[in-house]
Amino acid sequence: MPPQSSSPARQWRVPVILPVVKLVGAVVLVGLGLLFADGDRVQLVLAGLAAAVLAGWGLRDLVAPVRLAVDPDGITVIRGFAGRRRLPWPAVEAITVDRRTRRGLTAETLEIDAGESLHLFGRSDLGAPPEEVADALRAARPAAR
Repeated sequence: MPPQSSSPARQWRVPVILPVVKLVGAVVLVGLGLLFADGDRVQLVLAGLAAAVLAGWGLRDLVAPVRLAVDPDGITVIRGFAGRRRLPWPAVEAITVDRRTRRGLTAETLEIDAGESLHLFGRSDLGAPPEEVADALRAARPAAR
């Protein structure tokens, strides 16, 4: 039996306020559509569609708030709307943080390279800075045998 790492399981999730803001935004969009449509069905339908997309996005955050989890055996990432995909440590080729500056703002993205798939997570997905999460993932990874 292989030696077990002493790292406990950890998980990162969407901050609680995010789905609330998205769902409130959907209600506001419907309200604005009703208020300003003035009998124009196209504007009302567009507002309704935008609200439905925002509500779906908020619903996803409620149904599957955990975006990333790690334990001694590997990493679990979100897949699709609310599915999960298990990545055993041997499948994980690299854990990096991509930083890009645009118009004075710096965006960080956690990248987990699993060979045939690349999994990307921003701060709003993790509820923590991507660099901090990357460090925790690297620390949880067992030493090469």
